[in-house]
Amino acid sequence: MNRLCYSTNVHPAEDLPGILRQLDTCAGPIRERTGFDRLGLGLWLAADAAAELAADPALLRRLRSELDARSLSVLAMNAFPYGGFHRRVVKHAVYRPDWTEPARARYTADCATVLAGLLPEDADGGSVSTLPLAWRRPWSPAADRTAEEALRRTAAAFRAVSDRAGRPIRLAVEPEPGCVLDDVADAVRWLATRADLDVVGLCLDTCHLAVSFADPERTVADAERAGVRVVRIQASAALHVDDPRDPAARRLLADYAEPRYLHQVRESDRSGRVLTADDLPEALDRLPGRGPWRVHFHVPLHAPPPAPLRATTDVLRRAVAAVRERTVVEVETYTWPVLPGRPAGAPVDVPAGTAAELLWAERELISERVDG
Repeated sequence: MNRLCYSTNVHPAEDLPGILRQLDTCAGPIRERTGFDRLGLGLWLAADAAAELAADPALLRRLRSELDARSLSVLAMNAFPYGGFHRRVVKHAVYRPDWTEPARARYTADCATVLAGLLPEDADGGSVSTLPLAWRRPWSPAADRTAEEALRRTAAAFRAVSDRAGRPIRLAVEPEPGCVLDDVADAVRWLATRADLDVVGLCLDTCHLAVSFADPERTVADAERAGVRVVRIQASAALHVDDPRDPAARRLLADYAEPRYLHQVRESDRSGRVLTADDLPEALDRLPGRGPWRVHFHVPLHAPPPAPLRATTDVLRRAVAAVRERTVVEVETYTWPVLPGRPAGAPVDVPAGTAAELLWAERELISERVDG
């Protein structure tokens, strides 16, 4: 089975008619541009659409037929954004509802049901990615206990779905800078003692991994030693700048400080400490810039940003090579509509860009795993 897909959270539709239109206007053209016989999707559904499909087996079968007719296969589901991911301002709203709120567990369980009905016949299983509990503030021991219980119940629901499907559907927790589970080490410590590790694992977003300045090989090895499997890799790249005090670098970084999404920044100083800022404007205003920066901005995999900025595709390559299990690799560049560098009002060609990324990933990531 082909294990390469792209995340459809780059597309704005949140209801079923809009999703079907996206198959024709976006996913179909992407498949044609890549030349793939079948194109893998990491499907994103807003909560209302997921609930509608989970409650109606006939509607779910219809969606599968529509996918098959277009040579599209759902290999995974992205259940991180609950909805509204393409509003004018998203920022911290992407973390709500969090894992203390019942709506998060319902949505995630609905996505498991949908994925079980859409997986291709030759898939040995699938995964649903989710947020790393919540944004870090406010958080308390009581909130932590509530989230642990919600994850326990959701894992039981996933196990039941897996039993009915005859193959595993796993929950993939995605660490992200600034959240309760800020990095992979945080997630491994939390999951190793609290989660059903047969059902719950990691979604390794390689942009987030790079922003944390973690060593990819050591990070993956530590997770494996703790019994926490990487069940999905989100192939993504962060912005890196060696000298954030360079005026040219600062001018370019300012172009990436856009109002829709949160762009957490980390600075690695000379003592080995990692300094933090919750968004790029804050970093430009407050961080000293005496060491390199990594910025949580998913940049295209195949097209380097303008110098002196660069992309962390080296971290991506190393992380993919370090994961020994044959996991789904999901290209997740959702930032095409907010990337700088095009004239104001000019349309963005998401199918062309995503197709180019998929071809890059097939050549640079998937082929290496097969050949190695």
